[in-house]
Amino acid sequence: MAITITAFERSPDGGKGLARDTRVRWALEEVGQPYEVRYVSFKAMKEPAHLALHPFGQIPTYEDGDLVLFESGAIVFHIAENFAGLFSSDANARSRAISWMFAAVNSIEPSILEFSNARLFEGDKPWAQERMPLVVARMHDRLKQLAARLGQNEWLDGEFSAGDLMMVSVLLRLKPSGVINDFPSLAAYVTRGEERPAYKRAFAAQLAVNGPK
Repeated sequence: MAITITAFERSPDGGKGLARDTRVRWALEEVGQPYEVRYVSFKAMKEPAHLALHPFGQIPTYEDGDLVLFESGAIVFHIAENFAGLFSSDANARSRAISWMFAAVNSIEPSILEFSNARLFEGDKPWAQERMPLVVARMHDRLKQLAARLGQNEWLDGEFSAGDLMMVSVLLRLKPSGVINDFPSLAAYVTRGEERPAYKRAFAAQLAVNGPK
């Protein structure tokens, strides 16, 4: 049976590749594994059939035979563990890549999501003007730390890994606001990720469904 993932029937981002199925598509493209996509509506995501796959009613999910996974980071980790191409054969390098995967979703993404939500959904709140500078400052602190660690290196730890895939996927959320351009080394890092053939295939596949008709 082919690997099957779930994705939005129509993504809220209109095809910008910000929905989390894109990072799973990218991982599968990097390791050369074919996959099928089952598209689900917002209504279907909250129904029992999908909740059996994802207890929080979100996407993506991953099905391969009897195995069902949810959470994009866990799915990418599973793909990297089971197919060559995203983890080094060196045990220490593999462990460092896992550290960067966790850093992407635990240290970097929360501040970016806080910023995105404040910008898109809370701008009309009476406390928004006072809160936004604090939100931006917290995010900038994290991005400065990441930029300092990356330096002028091409990737976070030698060769491209699942750590880079997750980190680039998270940083892509800053493109619509233009914030990524305040950190030239991170902007260049994201561009290198976008230029990988596997990313281009993943992006094109989701754009074909979500882009302008």
